[in-house]
Amino acid sequence: MRLLVTGGAGFIGANFVHRTVADRPDVDVTVLDKLTYAGNRASLDPVAGKITFVHGDIADPELVDRLVANADLVVHFAAESHNDNSLADPTPFVHTNLVGTFTLLEAVRRYDVRYHHISTDEVYGDLALDDPAKFTEATPYNPSSPYSSTKAGSDLLVRAWVRSFGLRATISNCSNNYGPYQHVEKFIPRQITNVLTGVRPKLYGSGANVRDWIHVDDHNSAVWTVIDKGRIGETYLIGADGETDNRTVVETVLELCGMDPEAFDFVTDRPGHDLRYAIDATRLRTELGWEPQYRDFRSGLAATIEWYRSHETWWMPQKTATEAAYERSERILGG
Repeated sequence: MRLLVTGGAGFIGANFVHRTVADRPDVDVTVLDKLTYAGNRASLDPVAGKITFVHGDIADPELVDRLVANADLVVHFAAESHNDNSLADPTPFVHTNLVGTFTLLEAVRRYDVRYHHISTDEVYGDLALDDPAKFTEATPYNPSSPYSSTKAGSDLLVRAWVRSFGLRATISNCSNNYGPYQHVEKFIPRQITNVLTGVRPKLYGSGANVRDWIHVDDHNSAVWTVIDKGRIGETYLIGADGETDNRTVVETVLELCGMDPEAFDFVTDRPGHDLRYAIDATRLRTELGWEPQYRDFRSGLAATIEWYRSHETWWMPQKTATEAAYERSERILGG
């Protein structure tokens, strides 16, 4: 199989490439990545010499056409994905998440290539903190940020291309990922690296917002399950029953690092901050037989902390610029 992975130098994409190279030696992997600030070529060092890397933009029609023409399968991870950045400037989110996805869809339609689209549970909006409901494949879309709205738009493009043009595609919407190689702008690695550098972690609002956490390895095993067993044209939700509020996450990080669990600060909440995400992955488990490996969030978090502790050279170059950006944002929010 000739596999094209877009965004393969990003967090989830790089872990997907690692897993594919390790578990499926018969797959010929090509990675297409723009290497924006969130893409890191060093994330692919463990598979150097075992894959083909192409530096480029998924919105470049000629490049995408050439790569898709030589692929049997496209797995589309590439996306602008940070909510705070989308509030500051939605432009790159429209370019990558909408124009980029359109460009890929037209290429896979042209060459009749199997396509899998990676998306997020944020397209569904949020749930009340005391609501027992969870997102399902039938939940209406209700995005609340430029990031989630452009991801929702990209999902709808895929669905339309399936219906209108017979595209051989599947979609997966996943809950919040954590694990190795995640950029330090994201919630969990930011808290971990703050603690490791002697900086007090910071929480938006009261820290009551709930996310449904899943280890990146479990996400990627589910992606391959959907590719191998999923029905064309269908959407599958990926989750591991990891609902945890943000305050508990920070307290657990501090505790696992041997610190006082209360050694953090509150900062002004961000605009439109979704309250709660929760995934019902029943369909994935019952129809396709998938189960997560990391059933205990605490143990997965401990392994993630250890990875960041032992890979300081990977994340330290990102840290200063990331914290400076957060400080600017927090000053604006705080008036």
